[in-house]
Amino acid sequence: MERTAVGGVTGPFPEPEVAELLDGMPRQRGPATAVRPLPAPVLPTPVGTTAPRTRPLRPWRLLPTPTGTPFTLAYAAVLAVTSLIAAYADPDLVHALHQGSSTDVAHLVRTPVLVLLASALWVAGGFLGPYTVGFLLVLTALERRIGGVRTALVFLTGHALATLATEVPVGLAVLVGHLPDSSLHRLDYGISFGVATGTGALAGLLRPWLRWPVLALFGGMLLQGLLNFTDPLTNWGHLISLAIGIAMWPIVRHWHAAHAKSGSVGRR
Repeated sequence: MERTAVGGVTGPFPEPEVAELLDGMPRQRGPATAVRPLPAPVLPTPVGTTAPRTRPLRPWRLLPTPTGTPFTLAYAAVLAVTSLIAAYADPDLVHALHQGSSTDVAHLVRTPVLVLLASALWVAGGFLGPYTVGFLLVLTALERRIGGVRTALVFLTGHALATLATEVPVGLAVLVGHLPDSSLHRLDYGISFGVATGTGALAGLLRPWLRWPVLALFGGMLLQGLLNFTDPLTNWGHLISLAIGIAMWPIVRHWHAAHAKSGSVGRR
């Protein structure tokens, strides 16, 4: 190696371009490379927590789909068919079908299960009425949270209990003579009791900022109907149905947790 003089002193100094290299080590010739900083370590996500993520807006989830909400979609298809029959069939035939499906006292005494199911196949006021819109929105949201079978249980429970709560007093009133015998054959059918129960149950699964406005708006609408005194028995049934749905909050919240857990296990 050459000796170079630095400041009048002669000594064995490395060449400037290889000042960072070691003597006697092969394959070192070349300019010195800059030292790159190590990347910052990636800390693992603690167990039991998930990284926050923004969910995209998906408005189509408000309506039933074949894979996401099969029960609601199938039920809506049945209601569409019966609504077409009610709109275009012979009026005498439609009246006979409604009368045969009515959950009046006379039918409840003879065939309670049959008429409770049959009465829920018709939409009072037509398929484009407000309760049909409520049916689609409420049952879709409820089925996505607790599953189809449990949604059917909520709907049928409210439909049956509210019907009995309104028709049993009619039967007792006829029995003691406060109402005429014709009250035993009162026309009573439709999905409104089940929709009101579903609304009350769904409210228990919503965030508080949405839960209480929904209950206030829907409950206020039902109270307004009762104050109008157009059909007091049905209007009382709607309020009873809403109360049944609210009373089901503990069980629907349990179902919601179980449904979410089974869904996460199924996606693994």
